[in-house]
Amino acid sequence: MSWAALTSGGKDSILAVQKAIDTGMQVSHLVTVVPKNHDSYMFHSANLSAVPVMAERCGAVYLEIPSEGVKEEEVADLEAGLAPLGVEGVIVGAIESEYQRSRVAAVCERLGLILYAPLWKMDPLTLMHEVASRMDAFIVVCAADGLGDNILGKKIDEKLIDVLVSVHKSRRIHLAGEGGEYESLVLNAPCFSSPVRHSEMKYRYEGLRGEVVIDRFW
Repeated sequence: MSWAALTSGGKDSILAVQKAIDTGMQVSHLVTVVPKNHDSYMFHSANLSAVPVMAERCGAVYLEIPSEGVKEEEVADLEAGLAPLGVEGVIVGAIESEYQRSRVAAVCERLGLILYAPLWKMDPLTLMHEVASRMDAFIVVCAADGLGDNILGKKIDEKLIDVLVSVHKSRRIHLAGEGGEYESLVLNAPCFSSPVRHSEMKYRYEGLRGEVVIDRFW
């Protein structure tokens, strides 16, 4: 049985892939929806050029689905991209976002696919500790009050988790960034044959939003 994993290359979707592989599931495709709209409700847009390299490291086929990133229409773009794949199920990294999970579930139902969401309702602090212990991941976007140079560009480790816990307590952010407070990128995981390398990190700021921009991955 083959599975397609929806991924932006971030910690949640790659952890979901890892958990699938841990259970013996065959992840045949890494699928990325690339929205033109950076404010997409469903999909991330930062540093997506890393995902084809991740797919190669995982021994999976990479599929890119272009989308205008228009609310609700982007779900139809996802469905059209998944329809011809010939897989039997879809893996997602949703934790608490019913908006995301329910829409992917509806796509799966219409296509006759099984949905696998191993992180659903997982305790966020437990999740973050697992990411820190099993992966090399760092923060590539911050977009919430209280988050900035204190996390941007930094590796997700126990020290950074302490920072997030502190901001969570004072500003009520979602500890795992499920509300869009920050985004991450994975450079290495147990399922990678070797780490993902990258060119120099550049920093861009606009209002509350900070972003790490990387030109090239290999």
